Amino acid sequence: MKELCRRANLEYTQYVVRKDISREDFVKKFPNVDTYPHVLIDGVSIGGLTDTAKYFVENKIINV
Repeated sequence: MKELCRRANLEYTQYVVRKDISREDFVKKFPNVDTYPHVLIDGVSIGGLTDTAKYFVENKIINV
C-alpha cells in the first residue's frame, strides 16, 4: 500500500491498530472498513490492496 501511494505521489495517514489507535477507536472512526490495509480517499472507502491498485489504474493515478 505504501508503494502504491508513493507511485501515485499521494500523501497519506497511516493508523497501526494497537500502536497508533485502539481497535475500538479505529472501528468507531472507520465503521465500514472490513479489509486491512484499507484506503479511504477524501472519506470514500476504496478498499484493500487489490481494490486500491485497481482504482488507481482505472482512474489513471498510476500506470502499470
